[in-house]
Amino acid sequence: MPAAGLNAPAPDPVRCPLCGQPNQCAAEAGRPAAECWCMQACMDPAALAAIPPAARGLACLCPRCAAGLPAAGEGSAAAVPPI
Repeated sequence: MPAAGLNAPAPDPVRCPLCGQPNQCAAEAGRPAAECWCMQACMDPAALAAIPPAARGLACLCPRCAAGLPAAGEGSAAAVPPI
């Protein structure tokens, strides 16, 4: 019997593993990692803990999820502008 999760698709490195929106990762866009928005961002510990184990280290959060804000359409009128 195959182990659970072996047939799961690999996470998309340019999409947030929590909401599926573009994560705006500079490194994945071919730019230096030092230019990425996340280098100056504070990450919400709950958001980091919510990353599925299969995506840890393989896909970055988007700015909205990293800040611990609700996903678009979940009652928040505030938008996080693209960086």
